Amino acid sequence: MDMQKIRAEIVEWVRVIAGALVVYLGITTVAFAQYSIPSESMVPTLEVGDRVIVSKFAYGYSRQSLPLNIGALFSPGERRLFEQMPRRGDVVVFTHPMDGKVMIKRLIGLPGDVIEVRSGRLMLNGEMLPVDGAQQMVREAHDEGREWITRSFETLPGGVRHVVHDRGESDFDTFGPYTVPPRHVFFMGDNRDNSLDSRWDGMGPVPIDNLIGRAETVFFAPRNCSGDPTVSCARSRWLKPLHD
Repeated sequence: MDMQKIRAEIVEWVRVIAGALVVYLGITTVAFAQYSIPSESMVPTLEVGDRVIVSKFAYGYSRQSLPLNIGALFSPGERRLFEQMPRRGDVVVFTHPMDGKVMIKRLIGLPGDVIEVRSGRLMLNGEMLPVDGAQQMVREAHDEGREWITRSFETLPGGVRHVVHDRGESDFDTFGPYTVPPRHVFFMGDNRDNSLDSRWDGMGPVPIDNLIGRAETVFFAPRNCSGDPTVSCARSRWLKPLHD
């Protein structure tokens, strides 16, 4: 066996693998990444097991833009490279400010906004947000059996209209008033009574430096409808944009 030929082939394979790794790191740092939905906090917009495409360039770049958790090796920066502020209503992937886990929630409040929740209704800067299309239904919760929920549509300042779920009375039905600090944003889940978000002491507001990117669309959605006519099926969401 020609050892020189074998060494040449090994070197060539190393070059191919290294090149592929560089391309992967480049794409997942600068352009796009993917994220799998682990919980029901964004139901019905996103279901457990959905996979979303995340645009890394939507808000500019920070240490959190680096893949494979490399960003944890660097100190927080005062500004993001090519920084752009998110807008209310964006579905955002970010790192938890306390435990560093990757999360996905809807951005509700920008710096300086005053957030309140009264009897389960969201208030922003002293104004109760309009809600319409309320409908009661039974759904199959992930690993929790069936539950009654009220599904309705909430409209944020600026015109972003999105669907929310209300399971009834919960500890999160009353909150605030709370003023979002500078260089921070406030997140809530669309499944309002089943989301540990910025209303919770264990998370609170999220520094802008922690934003990874904006979730753009669902590229994989598992089938999760039982076929039982008495139970509401998950909303259609495959390849549908999450933002206007």
